[in-house]
Amino acid sequence: MAGRTLRPSAVFDTYWRFAAARQAVYEARLAGRPQPWTDDPILSRHRFTNCYRAADRVSQVLIGEVVYRGSQDWEEAFFRTLLFKIFNKASTWQLLTGALGEVRWDTYDYRAFDEVLSAAFAKGERLYSAAYIVPPPQLGEDRKHRNHLRLLEMMMTSGAPGRILDAPTMRDAYEVLLGYPAIGPFLAYQYLIDLNYAAQMPFPEGDFVVPGPGARDGIRKCFGRAADGVEAEIIRYMADTQGEHFARLGLSFGGLKGRPLQLIDCQNLFCEVDKYARVAHPDIAGVSGRSRIKQAYRLDAAPMTAWFPPKWGLQT
Repeated sequence: MAGRTLRPSAVFDTYWRFAAARQAVYEARLAGRPQPWTDDPILSRHRFTNCYRAADRVSQVLIGEVVYRGSQDWEEAFFRTLLFKIFNKASTWQLLTGALGEVRWDTYDYRAFDEVLSAAFAKGERLYSAAYIVPPPQLGEDRKHRNHLRLLEMMMTSGAPGRILDAPTMRDAYEVLLGYPAIGPFLAYQYLIDLNYAAQMPFPEGDFVVPGPGARDGIRKCFGRAADGVEAEIIRYMADTQGEHFARLGLSFGGLKGRPLQLIDCQNLFCEVDKYARVAHPDIAGVSGRSRIKQAYRLDAAPMTAWFPPKWGLQT
């Protein structure tokens, strides 16, 4: 990678063992098997996302209830997806649809949307997920959600849906999103992955990756400072060689109904392994220097779903 020799730490093998163990937990839960789903004490006590980003609960809501429910006109699908992802919270989406009915760009009314969101805000309801930081654009409004509504209006009226759909590569589509206020590299990539779930979007997930801050932490723990600046190449290496490493370590990993880990999944796994290694390998430092896993595991009793973009061919 760029002429560098990378020497993996003990966290490198932990990455693969964590992936196999976390996927086994997911499959056991999906099959309805009773607890315990793992004998790994760190996995048992702390909250970790699934190996596959699309399998997480918020992504499942997005795919099944937002992207593929409602008009499949591309502008409408784009509008729904970005509206959902700006808040990244199922309860906020349900709040809007419960009050306004079908959410559509061709009937969009800023005042109606703001009225619903402002009333919930005034009652102390949390509108945004804490999963990652979504900075507010400065577009002349006095509330974060109002500025985000203005941002979405700006994207729609400036032709963002068509420019993204017509982009020759995933990177070019990413650059379109990056050109809007308060959408930095991490958010632009995350939004693009979400838009790419739609039937109209043509990009394979293996086209392009942008390492986020958590992934950089995990990569540093796996490979040390020599990995700085080549994180995207490392993520691609992990995706390309996953079969070899699962086999080398004698791990069973059948993927998501046979679908191997994609670049976005390997990127996310580095974030999760960064957290896992804070307990499993406290002597190995990352970038941020964090030493605790903040979120304890709490059972979510809501039924799990496993419905993925039809273009992936995974439905049974």
